[in-house]
Amino acid sequence: MDLLSSPEKSTRVIGVAELNRIAKDLIERNMPLMWVAGEISNFTRAVSGHCYFSLKDAQAQVRCVMFRHKAQLHDWMPQNGMQIEIRAVPSFYEARGEFQLNVETMRRAGLGALYAAYEQLKAKLLAEGLFADEAKQALPRFPHSIGIITSTQAAALRDVLTTLKRRMPSIPIIIYPTPVQGAGAGAKIAAALATADARAECDVLILCRGGGSIEDLWCFNEEVVARAIFACRLPVICGVGHETDFTIADFVADARAPTPTAAAQMVCPNGVDLRQEAAHLSKRLMRVMERALERRMQHVDGIGRRLLHPGEHIANQLRDLARLANRLQGAWAHGAADRQWRLRDLLQRLLAQRPDVNALFIRQRVLSQRLTGAAHHRVDALSAQVKSMGAHLAHLNPHAVFERGYSMVETADGKVVRASSELQIDEEVKLTFARGWAQARVKDKG
Repeated sequence: MDLLSSPEKSTRVIGVAELNRIAKDLIERNMPLMWVAGEISNFTRAVSGHCYFSLKDAQAQVRCVMFRHKAQLHDWMPQNGMQIEIRAVPSFYEARGEFQLNVETMRRAGLGALYAAYEQLKAKLLAEGLFADEAKQALPRFPHSIGIITSTQAAALRDVLTTLKRRMPSIPIIIYPTPVQGAGAGAKIAAALATADARAECDVLILCRGGGSIEDLWCFNEEVVARAIFACRLPVICGVGHETDFTIADFVADARAPTPTAAAQMVCPNGVDLRQEAAHLSKRLMRVMERALERRMQHVDGIGRRLLHPGEHIANQLRDLARLANRLQGAWAHGAADRQWRLRDLLQRLLAQRPDVNALFIRQRVLSQRLTGAAHHRVDALSAQVKSMGAHLAHLNPHAVFERGYSMVETADGKVVRASSELQIDEEVKLTFARGWAQARVKDKG
């Protein structure tokens, strides 16, 4: 940029690589993402999946590249001579010094409005539930008759009839002719669907048409056709165009076939396969019946071997009865003996638990004598203890000391005097003797 804007630097010599970088920067910075229309020429698809082609009109052409991750998003293959519209970013390939367009997406020229209408109607019907799996009917496995809604001039009708005849020629075919291309075709297809539904002459309907451009197939994208399919009480299978062609009718129909021939194969069982399956099932049934018969024959043989003469059967029962009688008698005898032993045991235990009255009387007399002796001994011991304690108490009695000539000195407040230092001169004291007391006054102390 400085090289272009600076006059002083315009005389500097630059290399081709620098020139291409400047050109690339100018182009990619100043040219936005845009839609470009033209015709495809020199189209090639590399092994890597990238697409290279030229886009031209009457006056000029430009190189274009669409990389694999963008090209694989399209369900149709670009071809030379096709008029298209591309959404691309202008760029400059430095290595070869070429101006080119990096393609983001492409569409057939003039189909932008059709695609917008297609997507708008698809979203509307989806929101209303016309595509819901719950609304779809199951195709009958063995239809009694098949209806076909298409043009009598369509090649798809011949393919469908040929396929049905080859697979199951005995099934009746009812054709409801209607245009499948051009103005008013959608309303006529809807009318044919309503007619087939009202007549109820068949078990399933095939709505078919061969391949073509989006304009040729547009009648199958009309709302009137979609609603007629949804309202039809008969199962409808849609086989319109090629495998990559998707119409609104495909989404509403009870089943979608990639081609009209495939629709005929889906709706009609293959007679050859059915005969082979029937033969296989017949063989399996025969084998199962033979095995069942053999098992029952073996069962009868086993029952025959176990079957006895009535006299022998009665003799066996008599022997069993005698054996059971012996077992019953033995069981009764064993039970009686067991109960006798238990009775003896209980009697012995009862005798062992009975008290000995004489022994108890003797023990009572002995205990009485022991109790009397123990009481006398206890009384004597307590008496001796009382005497000892009385003597000891008499020894500690202060009056006994008074009898020996001692006396007790108390102050006026009743405090016992133990030393002369506790008294004052002229203090009155109380003298207690063995017999009586006296009041005194201290005259002297030492």
